[in-house]
Amino acid sequence: MLSLFTNPGATRRQLVQMSRREALAWGSLSTLGLSLPSTQAATVASPISHPATAKRCIYIFLCGGPSQIDMWDPKPHAPDSIRGPFNPIATNVPSMHIGDLLPLTAQRADKFAIIRSMTHSSNAHDIGIKYTLLADSTDKGPADPPSRSDHPGMGGILRSLLGETGRLPAWVTVPRPFTTGSRYYRGQTGGFLGATHDPFLIDEDKKDSLADKSFSIRSLKSPTGVDDVRFDSRRSLLQSIDHDLRQTINSAATHQLAGEYEKAFDLIASPEVRGAFNLEREPTSLRDRYGRNEYGQSFLLARRLVESGVRYVNVFWTYFGKDGCQFNLWDNHGSDKDVCGGYNSGVDMIRGDYCCPAFDKAFSALLDDLTERGLLDDTLVVVTGEFGRTPKINQYAGRDHWSPCYSTVLAGGGIRGGAIHGASDEHAAYVKDSPVRPEDLGATILHAFGFSPDAEITHPTGRPVRSSKGQPVRSLFS
Repeated sequence: MLSLFTNPGATRRQLVQMSRREALAWGSLSTLGLSLPSTQAATVASPISHPATAKRCIYIFLCGGPSQIDMWDPKPHAPDSIRGPFNPIATNVPSMHIGDLLPLTAQRADKFAIIRSMTHSSNAHDIGIKYTLLADSTDKGPADPPSRSDHPGMGGILRSLLGETGRLPAWVTVPRPFTTGSRYYRGQTGGFLGATHDPFLIDEDKKDSLADKSFSIRSLKSPTGVDDVRFDSRRSLLQSIDHDLRQTINSAATHQLAGEYEKAFDLIASPEVRGAFNLEREPTSLRDRYGRNEYGQSFLLARRLVESGVRYVNVFWTYFGKDGCQFNLWDNHGSDKDVCGGYNSGVDMIRGDYCCPAFDKAFSALLDDLTERGLLDDTLVVVTGEFGRTPKINQYAGRDHWSPCYSTVLAGGGIRGGAIHGASDEHAAYVKDSPVRPEDLGATILHAFGFSPDAEITHPTGRPVRSSKGQPVRSLFS
């Protein structure tokens, strides 16, 4: 069917024949539970177990491992080799202090809670990423690539439990999916729920410049040479072919596929839908307030999307490009040489213009913006990484990978602002009280949407599957 775009010269007969062959294959696989999920698997929802406090979620992943001791869990009485060069600062919540790299965020502490007792068992990026995105620290499989046997990512689970969100996708990833080279990590798809539960991917190219950033959503543009008249003609042709197809194969899979094509056409054709992705509609002053870099603008885009009706937005803060060089800015080991135009230590990197200061600006702007628009109360915001950093500073004034104890921040969506859950020891090295694992964080997100961990999603084979292996941190909720 994609020949409508990729082969403009294809005849109607060729398109009908191709569609029927493909649909027959899909229908055969669907019977075996190997391809598109059945309509039942896509729509059956477990009963809500309690009133939801969140209608939408912005999930911010600081890829690489943000430092808990420098950001969210300072230890001013630790030795210099552990405490480091940064100091705690007071927040607008008397009992809470955070690192002095986050002065704007500190003045909004009444809007967020900190989990200081996150933990899992792997100091390897790949495994930590897998644990976090799958919300399962017991998974024994590889970190990549995704497969249709995977447990779904959270956006897919929520779509299965709550259904569609209208004309906009239920789940969107910005500014691009989380990859390392050619490695595409698990937890970023609908897994066994099928392709209809995958996220809509913006997949922006990495940019070296920190100047003004406007997203160019290639997948929302008509192909070169296809104007509105030609586009409408192709849509009519596809509808005609689809009608013929359903007359030939009357199955749940073909009807579901037709619905997905209609949604795809709406994404391209609807000015309202395209407008949700258009940052140029925002005032210049607000774009400046978020920060004129791709992650500041990604936070702003996430706000636009949830305000427009998207339920779940992943923001992956991954690589920073500067002077033609790219590195993972949250993976602050430090270096014995200049890196990317002047950073030559872990200290330089974490306080550089595209690490904590940029996050501080963007995160505080997001909290304010959501509050001013009346959205924060029912929008859950999650900020986490795959692990934290070593308490002991290394020879390059940086910190290495550390999973035994790290921090996660949650705001809005019923979260009790100013709260702290759990505690680390005197060096932020090990959990002292109330450990929280990645699966518990996943269960906490589900709890905000009104679901218990045992809310069932349906495998294509018809087998009910528990949504989460964890337990929610109920004390975080008001």
